[in-house]
Amino acid sequence: MAQYEHLPIYKKAFDLSVSIEKMVKNFTRYHKYTLGAELRNVSREVIKLVIRANSEKDKLSTLVCLRDTIEELKLVIRLCKEAEALKSFNVFKNMMSDVINIGKQSEGWIKSISGRK
Repeated sequence: MAQYEHLPIYKKAFDLSVSIEKMVKNFTRYHKYTLGAELRNVSREVIKLVIRANSEKDKLSTLVCLRDTIEELKLVIRLCKEAEALKSFNVFKNMMSDVINIGKQSEGWIKSISGRK
């Protein structure tokens, strides 16, 4: 299996997932088991897709799936904000900034792969 710990996209996705895990602990009971569970699951899926894309020979289909999952993560974060599960607007802003950064890195990876073909 290919090494992935050195990838900037992996590091960002992992750090985001850890911060989400810590943040969901403070959600209300109602939000913890609905939006919190979804948020945690989608953030972990992003990490899994980064690892999978890095180890595959034909990365493009997995990278497209990664891009779609990142959009799904943005949606769940927005739902958390609108449902007032997040403590403050700054938490939302920082989380969205991290997700956008991960999305830009995935787009760059897609362009890099597409340019080789």
